[in-house]
Amino acid sequence: MRYIKITLYITLISIVLACATVPISGRKQVTLVPEFELMSMSLTQYKSFLKDNPPMSAQIEEVKQVKRVGNRIAHAVEKYLKQEGQSKRVKGYKWEFNLVNQNVVNAWAMPGGKVVVYKGLLPIAKTDAGLAVVMGHEIAHAIARHGNERMSQGILAAAGGIAIAVYMRDKPRETQALFLGAYGIGAGIGMLAFGRNQESEADKLGMVFMSMAGYEPKEAIPFWERMKGAGGGSTPEFLSTHPSHDTRIKRIREWLPTAESYFEKAN
Repeated sequence: MRYIKITLYITLISIVLACATVPISGRKQVTLVPEFELMSMSLTQYKSFLKDNPPMSAQIEEVKQVKRVGNRIAHAVEKYLKQEGQSKRVKGYKWEFNLVNQNVVNAWAMPGGKVVVYKGLLPIAKTDAGLAVVMGHEIAHAIARHGNERMSQGILAAAGGIAIAVYMRDKPRETQALFLGAYGIGAGIGMLAFGRNQESEADKLGMVFMSMAGYEPKEAIPFWERMKGAGGGSTPEFLSTHPSHDTRIKRIREWLPTAESYFEKAN
């Protein structure tokens, strides 16, 4: 009993110390997993994914577009975080942007700046600004450490009072499963890994990030209208981890003035 009390006490202290604030939104979050651990796991999974799904040639125009938009947003985000004294959010990041030849409407980003876009997304994105909507959204997930947050919640639920470090060391298979579940890598539906609140937060941050990079944030509205028209995410909202398209567009309209203020500063 005394051991259990001490373990719970240490766990509670760890949670308090692990509290952080998400940039721009100001939301408090708990991220218990060391970022360097996640970046190491991300790099391993990323290399494995690219081995099974070779990226398209850098000479192809669509690939150039993905890299152009991605690097522009990454540069703007790093500049902003430096100004705000939050550069540690991207410490150790080595940005990479790849396009894979799969007719899937999806994209994802992992800790460390590894971003993958699926070719099936490009007809819906249409333009650089349209692509910036979804790439800003995915980069926002990484910057906001949503995966760490989800994984921390999973470990807390599964560990039963065991220290985080001990659980990750002694339960490597379970830890990897939680990682894959937190990021949804390889499932073809990576965005489903995140909850509605995180999705909405990524929309908000993503609009700001694309604005900082000089892309019109209002392009988020026609992009999500095209997504709605494509028939994706037709599951009723109460059964889905995503906001419905109508809810998402409504919130984007509400956030638009804030995002536009960043766009004006960037231009």
